[in-house]
Amino acid sequence: MKLYQLVKNAGGPPQQEGKLRVLVTGANGQLGRVVTERLAAAGRTAIGLSRQELDITDAAAVRRAFERFRPHAVIHAAAYTAVDRAESEPDEAYRTNAYGTRHVALAAAAVRAKLVYVSTDYVFDGRSREPYDEFAPTAPLNVYGRSKLAGEMFVRELHRQAFIVRTSWVYGRHGGNFVKTMLRLGRERTAVDVVDDQTGSPTLADDLAACLLRLVDTDRYGLYHVSGAGSCTWREFAQAVFDLGFGAGKAEARPVTTAQFPRPARRPAYSVLDHRALRLNGFPPMRDWREALAEFIAKHGRELLDGEP
Repeated sequence: MKLYQLVKNAGGPPQQEGKLRVLVTGANGQLGRVVTERLAAAGRTAIGLSRQELDITDAAAVRRAFERFRPHAVIHAAAYTAVDRAESEPDEAYRTNAYGTRHVALAAAAVRAKLVYVSTDYVFDGRSREPYDEFAPTAPLNVYGRSKLAGEMFVRELHRQAFIVRTSWVYGRHGGNFVKTMLRLGRERTAVDVVDDQTGSPTLADDLAACLLRLVDTDRYGLYHVSGAGSCTWREFAQAVFDLGFGAGKAEARPVTTAQFPRPARRPAYSVLDHRALRLNGFPPMRDWREALAEFIAKHGRELLDGEP
């Protein structure tokens, strides 16, 4: 399936084109695919570039792509997301998440394109018991979180017309994710052990994409937290999937501790995001994570069990 609409003969100044052009990095990823789909549905020109089409770690390639397409806005969704592997290959995580983001920020500024950089709740250490707002101090526990925070720093330093958007626990129709895994396990097993001492906010990729596009239509630049409203543990999230999925009631999510499932990268025990910036800048509230999950499974559950859409 072709995920993007390339702009032919692009290269003139943006005002020569009446149709808004939005360049999406990481366009074959979980979020990037949804963003390109929503842009096309809204009648905008989505310049979706996958990793194979644009290596953001190559500064010259990034500059050439931006000069060719001259987008009005950029949704920077490309990232190194292998949280555990990053502990053993930190240079790769920083090369993409920090310096790759630097290349994108510089190129976007050069063509005067707005920039949306997608960051993570992993910039926090999880010691709080109150939701983190945009003004809370950061203290990432792992290489992935530190590399994404470094990307935030480059965006702040290099681009004035930018949105930094932290999100959490993203799932959707594309790519591998927690909900897909739990749907499958809920069909195959009667009980599944799931961590119950990490709390966060599940976020439907479609809801996140919709918010990103609302942001980019404004000049209310700055840092935003965007996630599903409310919170749960991973076990509670899994049980909600089982209860809403097919064969409801057959699977039970059994609580276990993080210590029982040691991973190379430490995770924050609590990373619930408060949406203060959305509220104070007049944006619509994000819907409750349970409502989003119920709608998602009702619409896509069967096709996800049958295979990747």
